[in-house]
Amino acid sequence: MPATIHNEQSSPPLAGGETSAATKGLALPAENSGSIMTGSERSLDDLLKATSRSFYLTLRVLPARVRPQIGLAYLLARTTDTIADTEILPLDQRLDALGKLRERILGNNFALLNFGEFAKQQGSAAEKILLERVEDSLSALQSFSTDDQKLIRDVLQTITSGQELDLLRFAKASMEHTYALETEIELDDYTYRVAGCVGEFWTKICRAHLFPRARLDEKQFIADGIRFGKGLQLVNILRDLPEDLRKGRCYLPMDKLELADLSPKTLLSPANQAKLQPLYHRYLDEAESHLLAGWNYTNTVPFSQARVRLACAWPILIGIKTIKKLRAANVQQLQQRVKVSRGEVRGIIAGSVLAYPFPLLWRKLFSPTAKMVKLA
Repeated sequence: MPATIHNEQSSPPLAGGETSAATKGLALPAENSGSIMTGSERSLDDLLKATSRSFYLTLRVLPARVRPQIGLAYLLARTTDTIADTEILPLDQRLDALGKLRERILGNNFALLNFGEFAKQQGSAAEKILLERVEDSLSALQSFSTDDQKLIRDVLQTITSGQELDLLRFAKASMEHTYALETEIELDDYTYRVAGCVGEFWTKICRAHLFPRARLDEKQFIADGIRFGKGLQLVNILRDLPEDLRKGRCYLPMDKLELADLSPKTLLSPANQAKLQPLYHRYLDEAESHLLAGWNYTNTVPFSQARVRLACAWPILIGIKTIKKLRAANVQQLQQRVKVSRGEVRGIIAGSVLAYPFPLLWRKLFSPTAKMVKLA
């Protein structure tokens, strides 16, 4: 499903390492479970395992015809994200590295990349390996068809533009100095660049390789895929609000905060809970509305594509569960980082697999919790 490819927390199916345990023994359609890459690209398979065990397991659920494309797009996006997040290095150095990697991805430059300095700064061994083996990822891109290369390049170009914009926007952010997005338009643009575009990419790859002749409303299908990705990202933003504020970043726009007589620095003060709650819940409504579009998207995918539908359903159902928890949380609880437990994730995955053969039960899996009204 469309999700934030470069964000491990929000990558499909948002299930962390539980996917394997939850699906073990459950009846899924037969599928080749071999490496997602073959021949000279086999090393990319190992790199995916090392970099993201949870996302790798999700790829194993997807049909083999789309695993390599989605897997490589993830690796490249995770690489750009790691560069952007290496805060110990100067902003100019990160922007320069992002620009050079983007140009290589787009095929506009062929100079070999060396991100050794970035690799030294990584606390995660997997991210260190990811940066050291960036040339392996770039070489694998050449193995795909021209059409697939274009889709991968397009989504990476959009993602990197969002990362660069984010770095520039919050260049001076710190615990002492908090900066916020200015308007609702900026928030919508951000969620598209880092997640909505992933929904679009996912849709086009799956459509081309898995059900090219299926009769459906193409324009609406893509629009719902984009909203799906935006919804997942908005859930992340609302869940991670306290953590972002501690870094001096506020993704809730100033025009909405000012209308509610709030400011980023005092947003999570217990004294302001009565002011924050209506605004916060309106954004939860917005996220839920996007996820409803994602559920419609999931049910537009042909019923025969069980693996794709399940991969789409899991982040939606986990997202809805997260929204319910966020609705019930007070300001102090929000600061403890609300999350769905591993047991709840296992239950969601197992329940969805068991319900899949029964359309009535399947459709009841999604239960909206509020009116879903677009923010003005």
